[in-house]
Amino acid sequence: MHLKSSATRQGSLRALVWLESSTELNVTWSATLGEGRFWARGRRNSALELLNSDSETSMSKPTTNGIYDITADARTFKFLIPHPAANKHPYRSRNPGPVRRSSIGSRLSFAVSTAEQGVASIPPPAEGQIEEEIAEIKRYEDFTTIDWVQDASREQARRKTRQKRAAGLYDRGQQGWRYRLWASYDAAQGWIVVTIIGAAIGLNAAFLNIATEWLSDIKLGYCTTAFYLNENFCCWGEDNGCPNWHRWTGFGPLNYFLYIIFGTCFAFAAAILVKSFAPYAAGSGISEIKCIIAGFVMKGFLGLWTLVIKSVALPLTIASGLSVGKEGPSVHYAVCTGNVISRCFAKYRRNASKTREILSACAAAGVAVAFGSPIGGVLFSLEEMSNHFPLKTMWRSYFCALVATAVLSAMNPFRTGQLVMFQVKYDRDWHFFEIIFYIIIGIFGGLYGAFVMKWNLRAQAFRKKYLAKYAVLEATLLAAGTAIICYPNAFLQIDMTESMEILFLECEGAEDYHGLCEPDKRFRNIASLTIATVLRIFLVIISYGCKVPAGIFVPSMAIGASFGRTVGIIVQAIHEANPKSIFFAACKPDEPCITPGTYAFLGAGAALSGIMHITVSVVVIMFELTGALTYILPTMIVVGVTKAVGDMFGKGGIADRMIWFNGFPYLDQKEEHNFGVPVSQVMRTSVVSVPVNGMILAELEALLSEDEYQGFPIVEDKSSRILVGYIGRTELRYAVDRIRREGQIDPNAKCIFAPPPALNAVTPVTPSVTISTDFASSTCLDFSRYIDATPVTVHPRLPLETVMELFRKIGPRVILIEYHGKLTGLVTVKDCLKYQFKVEAAENPKDDHRINQGQEQLWDVLQKAGYWISGHISTMSRGRIRLSSDEDRARARGTILDGDEDVGDEGVELESRR
Repeated sequence: MHLKSSATRQGSLRALVWLESSTELNVTWSATLGEGRFWARGRRNSALELLNSDSETSMSKPTTNGIYDITADARTFKFLIPHPAANKHPYRSRNPGPVRRSSIGSRLSFAVSTAEQGVASIPPPAEGQIEEEIAEIKRYEDFTTIDWVQDASREQARRKTRQKRAAGLYDRGQQGWRYRLWASYDAAQGWIVVTIIGAAIGLNAAFLNIATEWLSDIKLGYCTTAFYLNENFCCWGEDNGCPNWHRWTGFGPLNYFLYIIFGTCFAFAAAILVKSFAPYAAGSGISEIKCIIAGFVMKGFLGLWTLVIKSVALPLTIASGLSVGKEGPSVHYAVCTGNVISRCFAKYRRNASKTREILSACAAAGVAVAFGSPIGGVLFSLEEMSNHFPLKTMWRSYFCALVATAVLSAMNPFRTGQLVMFQVKYDRDWHFFEIIFYIIIGIFGGLYGAFVMKWNLRAQAFRKKYLAKYAVLEATLLAAGTAIICYPNAFLQIDMTESMEILFLECEGAEDYHGLCEPDKRFRNIASLTIATVLRIFLVIISYGCKVPAGIFVPSMAIGASFGRTVGIIVQAIHEANPKSIFFAACKPDEPCITPGTYAFLGAGAALSGIMHITVSVVVIMFELTGALTYILPTMIVVGVTKAVGDMFGKGGIADRMIWFNGFPYLDQKEEHNFGVPVSQVMRTSVVSVPVNGMILAELEALLSEDEYQGFPIVEDKSSRILVGYIGRTELRYAVDRIRREGQIDPNAKCIFAPPPALNAVTPVTPSVTISTDFASSTCLDFSRYIDATPVTVHPRLPLETVMELFRKIGPRVILIEYHGKLTGLVTVKDCLKYQFKVEAAENPKDDHRINQGQEQLWDVLQKAGYWISGHISTMSRGRIRLSSDEDRARARGTILDGDEDVGDEGVELESRR
């Protein structure tokens, strides 16, 4: 055996092991160098290419541990060379078996600087290196954005590596049946994943429906034959009354009190679960999921704990009577299910961008099980959730929604064959004179959406500033107040889905509810429905956003249904009062002319469209709910009017407004801008760049300790600023951490950021060798393997609108600005959004001082009310029960708490990170 040394491209000394034999060499060897250790593989052919130096080495006899002392150029290294007997056929196989996992030496050239030596060719990286990088390096930091370009390139590299490994593993090339089986599994992995996810979402939806119905009914009474049955199952088949279902007591006020107690306890339990175990389970989750699918990283938001707590707390929240719905949270737990299951497959665990294709499909399945509308779910994911929706994602979304709804239908949670309670069938036609009233309903939908979004955002701001410390107390008091207000009203007392089911029904052939179809009770019903509409709007404004799982789909639909039914009853009364009028000439004398249930149905669609600013998916969802093909045109008219009215008050629905409110970096595809400025007016000119040579390890670590930067442009030198490439903070942090784990490195070690010889930012061919000496001052670290040599760059005079379109279409994390090859600045999504918000604020100035003053006055009133209640409770209990101490009162009088002390309840407050 001979050992020789040679120079690498960076001028570093390299020791090679090879056999003087005609047998092809494929040796796995290990070296212990100083305090560092590395493993690599080498072939005889690649080794011979580097043996172009006249520098001979000498090798001592091995110790008992197989360690050789090797002297090269008056420097001594220790090598551990495994004995050939350790392998039965060490040199026969063309594809050696697995070796120890490569360390940082497989990525960095850590060598003695010998610049005076020649340049040698560079061998290719070891097999398996690419997949290891995909698994370990591309783990994005929290509250950052993914790089779609890099992830796509890494996925291509992964496929090539797996194909090469599979072809070599089975020794029959690409024609072997085992390779074809592996290739088929790899291609079908996406379909397998969405099938499992769809089934899990359907099962979870069925469980939630059953639990929600039982908890909602238990507030009013219980089943004497089986306590675990809700009222519907307990009274199954009963036509005239239900002797098996009893109220809790025969005394009305006591039932009222128990109704309040049950609702309050349910809300308290849900808030405690969310606060203690999964703060991310609060709210709807749609706005955050839109950002995550677009590339934003929020670790834990789609985790297992969030899924469990969301699934447990959601039925409690709905049963508490709060004016929130479960359809929005259905999207959240569906996407959580998809994220948890897809993490079990390496193909999606290692690629953030491909995982987001699965998340888009999960969002479609979540809407599908919420409304019993698989096609509507796919369109909702396309229209509202996904920035990038290729044909492959659409098919997978369709299939996932299909499986989820099929499983839900097989479970049949309502034992009626319906996927949701408020499904209804209409067999009557509509008349053209009703278009006038449809337009009125559409106008209401647009006004409702604008009004609720405006005041709900103000309520959210007040909650974030003053009530963040009292999340559990807030949810509990809201539930108690809602129960007190809603119990006297027949349409507010019951669950919102049950209320919509009643309001959607035709009077003929259906059970009458509190005289809804009786003409002599018509005006009482109009008053009751009007009160229900107004109170529900108020309750939605103050309830949506509290720290429990809460959606806004069904509350909005319930509000629209009550308003629409009111309009329908009024139109029906007008027709009955003037049956001979020419206005109603189209009505047939022997058939009912006006169906108030259809007005409720259209009102629900209008309110849903108004609050979410979605159109096509609403039409399809409402069609799938009714199955009435004849009512597609009225639905389109109502939704069209709603959109026109809503757009007059601003673009975007409640999810988009919440994204803006929370400051998430999200560029909406639906927005069109005309700023008329070049990107040079938005870019950052004070960019921290890294030179190719001249930086030491201590300076690099000091730079990484600052959380402000997500990456660093690489320039030839600080003076010329000739752009060479870009290196991400994640990759750089990973490399430095691995170096530190391998051993103690001199802080004065020089860092080299030369671009790789081949322009491939994903799989550079920098060799994998680590060498250490006692000459610390001459030690170098080569980070060229992690450099992106082809970052996205634009000219400074490129319009800002075009740059924003680049962010939307190709999804880079950062765009560099260069002029004649020189770095002039960089721009991120946050920079574009900051400029957009600045322009919008200048065009639409707001009186924030007046708003803040009003919030302070409201907070003062709430504090005084709290002190008054606390004092009376303390007096009545003779001091045994005290809700607040005198010190707390004095401190609260002196300062106004803003809630910053409880970040977990407050949510996520993003910082500006470059």
